[in-house]
Amino acid sequence: MNGEARSRVVDQEAGSTPSTLRDEDHPSRQRLFGCLPYDIDLNPIRIVMAELVGTFILMFSVCGVISSTQLSGGHVGLLEYAATAGLSVVVVVYSIGHISGAHLNPSITIAFAIFGGFPWSQVPLYITAQTLGATAATLVGVSVYGVNADIMATKPALSCVSAFFVELIATSIVVFLASALHCGPHQNLGNLTGFVIGTVISLGVLITGPISGGSMNPARSLGPAVVAWDFEDLWIYMTAPVIGAIIGVLTYRSISLKTRPCPSPLSPSVSSLLR
Repeated sequence: MNGEARSRVVDQEAGSTPSTLRDEDHPSRQRLFGCLPYDIDLNPIRIVMAELVGTFILMFSVCGVISSTQLSGGHVGLLEYAATAGLSVVVVVYSIGHISGAHLNPSITIAFAIFGGFPWSQVPLYITAQTLGATAATLVGVSVYGVNADIMATKPALSCVSAFFVELIATSIVVFLASALHCGPHQNLGNLTGFVIGTVISLGVLITGPISGGSMNPARSLGPAVVAWDFEDLWIYMTAPVIGAIIGVLTYRSISLKTRPCPSPLSPSVSSLLR
């Protein structure tokens, strides 16, 4: 009996199973380093925290550019706003995309649940995390920059109808691309995925900014509304992005359907009928 086999027998006689019990699984190491047993499923906690932190980063970045411009006595430039939103999405996608998918947006979560096979059981977790992240970011932004929360809110610049439809159309464009990246032939873009998504977010802000404030995200509008306790016209930003996201996914699925071609006249099945 060699040394390895002898040690295995001794370990088995001592009541341990070294073939299945790893060093980091040992209770003493778990207590010492704060590790958790491997039989505990951390996925719900991880995805909730990832979505919360990701939405916090996105919303705090938006609060930062708005507040900084306000404090400097200027007006928020559309290009600066769009660039901030797009770059923050790029950062978040590369940070948490492998954990939760980096939805950051209740409308995307709902649309993917309806058409994309995303589990409905996780929809409340995602939406709650996204809303809490946006609200917390607004609270921190107001405290840090010393500004009023109402400057973070999204309000229609023209009519409510114009704001509604521009939010709907822009969100459908964003989610149309997200659907292509999620299940289309370009889903293996690798390191370019974050830049593509960030670019289309910037495009959406450029489209919607002058009309509706550039939301396309119910959580982004709900957070400042809760902090400022001003819910006027909030229904636009709660409904239009969700409807637009559903349209975006449905449109992509409709035009990307794979149909079976009709049999050729020279195929065996047809030629047999002509005999």
